[in-house]
Amino acid sequence: MYPELMLIPMREELTKAGVAEARTAADVDRAVSQPGTTMLVVNSVCGCAAGKMRPGVRLALQHANKPDHAVTVFAGQDREATERARSYFQGHPPTSPAIAIFRDGQLAYLMQRSAIESSTAPAIAQELARAFDAYCAKTTA
Repeated sequence: MYPELMLIPMREELTKAGVAEARTAADVDRAVSQPGTTMLVVNSVCGCAAGKMRPGVRLALQHANKPDHAVTVFAGQDREATERARSYFQGHPPTSPAIAIFRDGQLAYLMQRSAIESSTAPAIAQELARAFDAYCAKTTA
């Protein structure tokens, strides 16, 4: 585990963009069980999280359609929360970083490390915007 002081800027990059932190399994359960859509970001100290995933998430959150809620766990640091988050990624191997979208508690979308590390921040933002349109757009009656 890394010293918490070193992680502050990595955590703040998402929290300053409006993504809440989940530090316990109970925090994750509360976040995922909220009605509507929830984006769950598995943060990491790795280079692809720093140069691609976090900037991509921040860009995507500027899109017109976005999740009702956004929460993050930090892999390798908030172990209990990260393990619980990954337990919701039914049948998918654990990776970090990762970005998931839940609709009413059900996994609707998952971007894993392989897609993140082979993309750029703008491409990740574009893909997330596409996912936000598909899974988070509000319907009008």
